Amino acid sequence: MSTNSPTIPPDVAAHVLFHYGQEGGYQAGSFTTDLLSAMGKADPSNLDRLALGFPAYVAAITAIQYDPDGVAYLQDIAAGRCPRCKKDDGPNTPSGHCEACAQPMPLDGAR
Repeated sequence: MSTNSPTIPPDVAAHVLFHYGQEGGYQAGSFTTDLLSAMGKADPSNLDRLALGFPAYVAAITAIQYDPDGVAYLQDIAAGRCPRCKKDDGPNTPSGHCEACAQPMPLDGAR
């Protein structure tokens, strides 16, 4: 499997949560539903191939299948909460974190 982590958009997180029967998701269209089924059954080599075209979905599938906190992580993303501080007051950066968490204050307090 590749080591890069693409950003998972809220709709992708919601589709994967629904596919795995978790709270906070909603049904995707028929193509995406079939794609999620294929990804869930794919071996690592084929999952890497699917990641070339659908990196966010593969990242979300990997999170829910292999990360013990993957469900909570995807629920935060789907709800628009920052995965680090859990606040939903936004705005969120492209990485999915709130602006404060995306650019934390340096340890010495100076910028």
